[in-house]
Amino acid sequence: MTATPPVTRFAPSPTGALHIGGARTALFNWLYARGHGGTFLLRIEDTDKARSNPENTQVILDGLTWLGLDWDGEPTSQAANADRHAEVALQMLADGTAYKCFSTPEEIEVFREDARANKTSTLFRSPWRDVAEADHPDAPYVVRVKAPRDGSTTLHDTVQGDVTWSNDQLDDMILLRSDGTPVYMLAVVVDDHDMGVTHVIRGDDHLANSFRQNLIYDAMGWDKPTLAHIPLIFGADGKKLSKRHGATAAADYQKMGYPAAGMRNYLARLGWSHGDDEFFTDAQARDWFDLDGIGKSPARFDLKKLEHISGQHIAIMDDAALVAEIQGYLAATGALALTERQADGLLRAMPALKERSKTFPELLEKAHFVLTERPIVPDEKAAKALDATAQQYFAELTPHLQNVTWDRNTLEEAIADFATARDTKLGKLAGPLRAALAGRSVSPSVFDMMLVLGREESLARITAAAA
Repeated sequence: MTATPPVTRFAPSPTGALHIGGARTALFNWLYARGHGGTFLLRIEDTDKARSNPENTQVILDGLTWLGLDWDGEPTSQAANADRHAEVALQMLADGTAYKCFSTPEEIEVFREDARANKTSTLFRSPWRDVAEADHPDAPYVVRVKAPRDGSTTLHDTVQGDVTWSNDQLDDMILLRSDGTPVYMLAVVVDDHDMGVTHVIRGDDHLANSFRQNLIYDAMGWDKPTLAHIPLIFGADGKKLSKRHGATAAADYQKMGYPAAGMRNYLARLGWSHGDDEFFTDAQARDWFDLDGIGKSPARFDLKKLEHISGQHIAIMDDAALVAEIQGYLAATGALALTERQADGLLRAMPALKERSKTFPELLEKAHFVLTERPIVPDEKAAKALDATAQQYFAELTPHLQNVTWDRNTLEEAIADFATARDTKLGKLAGPLRAALAGRSVSPSVFDMMLVLGREESLARITAAAA
């Protein structure tokens, strides 16, 4: 436990779906807070009014909820705090750590065009930085921070180590636009300070922003949060994960039928490690997770590894919880919900289904025998197994099974004896029995299906297949 419980935050922009990279950032923040007795906050950075909308916000909330990442308190809106952000900029202006800049966008563009033509730096240096208030014109202006012009700044990052930036590469970034609205860079710092954020855990594409945001912390004399910039997620080809690699939104993986626990486990391993452990529970992840376990190198998203981890989680899940999550999967894909009869059958069948299933669609395919109803319509491959010989066997087998004790050992013995008496092997009966009971050539074992279906339903299906 840390001396002071940490406060972390996830701050997505509602301009699209919850990306896998964002989901992992949220997970790391959640794990660190939950594992150290801290607080995990959610802030919606909705200052981009042209691209932000309530629908995208809900998609993000739904994605986090599916992943099981609960946050403390209500989500906050960055846009709602605009007055507070402006207040800080005006305080900096009064303190002399910021200034009014009257340069027009046209003047700045002319400067940059000249710089490009002369192959000099396009970093804009405002001529208004040291102009006295008395000499200011009555014209629109922006408020800029006063960045240092010489020397360098070093920030310590828990993941990246000490990172140094030359101050002559820092611009006097805008804090307030000419209409008085605050910019994102200012809003982030003010919100993090006001929310008491102690640890900023985010993608390393934000590392450069930290040096610009540091100017505001210095100007206001605020305590600075611990920084942890985590490596980006790459595709299998070593390039930044994008749609060309397949699904990139967290919601897509719910629709593909991966369990949330498996997704949490796999995302945690993308950039973080605990020894050689690949598979672990949520409780273990919370106990083990720390920032020093995050590596500097980009992680590669591997669908095969996700499937492997997913299958392991399905195998250990509580049966009732598994049925409930499958109902959620069906709802997410727009499929019909399981009826009460189907849900009950699935629950009873679960021990025979979940051991080798890597995804929910795979599990549901194996569960076809208990989800369907008579008449059983075999698929093409299963139908071939229901030939005249199989039908003759079934006609003789049904009365043989009428009065046996309906447990696995007795059923195995009874059918084995039946096969021996007819000079055939048990394996020769398995295919036709699968076809009769499930209408599929691939299914759980014949005996598992018979135990789940029960005597009456099993014999009814075998009798029907004999006709």
